[in-house]
Amino acid sequence: MIRGAALLSLLLGAPASAHMMSMSTGDATVSGNHVEYILRMPLYEVAHTQSPQTALFQHLRFSSGGKAARTLNQECHADAAHDTYLCAAYYEFPETVEHLEIDCTFYAVTVPNHVHLLRAEKNGKPDQAIFDYAFTHAALLFRPPTAFETAVRQIAAGALRSVGGAIQILFLAGLALAARSRRELAALAAMFIVGQIAGALLHWRPPPRFVESAAALTIAYLAVEILFLPEAGLRWLIAGCIGIFHGLYFALFLDESAYRAKWVLTGAALAELAF
Repeated sequence: MIRGAALLSLLLGAPASAHMMSMSTGDATVSGNHVEYILRMPLYEVAHTQSPQTALFQHLRFSSGGKAARTLNQECHADAAHDTYLCAAYYEFPETVEHLEIDCTFYAVTVPNHVHLLRAEKNGKPDQAIFDYAFTHAALLFRPPTAFETAVRQIAAGALRSVGGAIQILFLAGLALAARSRRELAALAAMFIVGQIAGALLHWRPPPRFVESAAALTIAYLAVEILFLPEAGLRWLIAGCIGIFHGLYFALFLDESAYRAKWVLTGAALAELAF
């Protein structure tokens, strides 16, 4: 009874503005001493922001060789047909750009678990960086990473994505509260991870809002079962369903980042088991 009430309190106390899936993407093209940058942000992420064009670019900085870029022009508009807020900006540096440094704190004007994936290209050489509340600075060297660097980067990204927001934490807290023994906790954890892998590898891509709503209903059902059906079985099945919805978030992340599923999901599973 106490565990069910605790889970309901967590569910009701989760921030209304929190999203399970909060991600934007950007593309930067380096040409000599100029950088062209295109931002794609879901419209619902900036719906509560006054003057989003000004607010967003106040939280994005480009520099190279210790010198900040000068903004030549920038423009934003809503693309209602694709539910996207689009921005374009053009920057100039005093000298040719060798390495590009970026400071990005979009999470401060969207939601705390917001992730910005920035892809860049210079003379046909690609690079990319991921920004969130924990990583707000990156230096792009435009060289292929080693196999070890790739594995470490992608495992870390998966770990951070798995515990990077209120919804993700709520998922894991719900499983811990639902377990009535250590053996059952092990079963719930195993089924959750299996479901997460299945969800990440599915070809189904429902709208993010649908996934968030369905996930919230799943957690609410788990809380109600703990309260009113304390002896009910098959909680491992519910854990698997919760894992599938959690995995759909990773599917979106994998699609946008082009990271390898085996590394990202390994990092996620390790962080979740530790939690």
